[in-house]
Amino acid sequence: MKAIQVTQFGGPEKLVYTDVEDVVAGKGEVCVRLYAAGVNPADVYALTGTYSTIPQLPYTPGVDGAGIVEAIGEEVSNVRVGDRVFIATLNGSYSTGTFAQKVVCDKTNVYPLPDHVSFEQGAALGIPALTAYRALFQRANLKPSQIVLVHGASGGVGLQAVQMAKAHGAKVIGTASKPEGKKLVEQAGADVVIDHVKEATIKDVLALTEGNGPDVIIEFLANVNLETDLKLISPFGKIVIVGNRGSIEINPRLAMQKECDILGTALFNSRQDEYEQSIHGVIDMLTSGALRPIIGTTLSLQKASQGFEMLAKGIGNGKIVLSID
Repeated sequence: MKAIQVTQFGGPEKLVYTDVEDVVAGKGEVCVRLYAAGVNPADVYALTGTYSTIPQLPYTPGVDGAGIVEAIGEEVSNVRVGDRVFIATLNGSYSTGTFAQKVVCDKTNVYPLPDHVSFEQGAALGIPALTAYRALFQRANLKPSQIVLVHGASGGVGLQAVQMAKAHGAKVIGTASKPEGKKLVEQAGADVVIDHVKEATIKDVLALTEGNGPDVIIEFLANVNLETDLKLISPFGKIVIVGNRGSIEINPRLAMQKECDILGTALFNSRQDEYEQSIHGVIDMLTSGALRPIIGTTLSLQKASQGFEMLAKGIGNGKIVLSID
């Protein structure tokens, strides 16, 4: 079968489209014929060989995907051959990698994909959807009617965070830097869409919240925005850091004055009960139609390296998905 294979750590040029040995489902495993795979920042970091989890060479990247069940191993009863499914292989579970025509993974990482959801949308779930859910409901403990600022809402996680918060009854302010990104945030259902908040525009955003500031801020570039977030957040509010690319110097007195919380989030810290809560919450919203993953760029599997380059450079809006013939 065709797949992307990595034999050396490095940059996107190390992603090689080639023939690899066919995969076979063993006991407790499922083989899925893939039609789409999601590209995540974690895939880019893992390729460098310096990430928290270092893959064993050679390997096929990819933890998220969607397709049709082709075969099941012994002791598999949660899916049947022919089922439409999406795959989210996290928490150290077994997977042969989704950047391929087929994947074999643990049965616990295969979930039903509703008929109204495309394979591309299914591949956009996994890490983005579970991250958005964890940030909003397990870290920020979002309540209906609260105000949420998604600071950088036009990415794969941000757009799903907007949809989830709206489905929960929150008022959502989303930011983006480019017109095409703002259109996607509007499409996701944000109540207000604005430019990224900077020191000079804090008062304008406060005016949108009657001077109080948002109750929750979901932050994707903390090394640039965290001090601004501290000045913007409401008293006793919560700032959840989902993304960061460096260091920042802040004045802790800002947090003291607001008595606000700065919370980090990382999926690999999820307890089993939290992971199960997240995946069932995502499936419920997906089934009801409240969650509708928005695809920004679709590339062929052969062009996986282009997707990695886009993520590394912060280019594009929406989710990057690989289409698999």
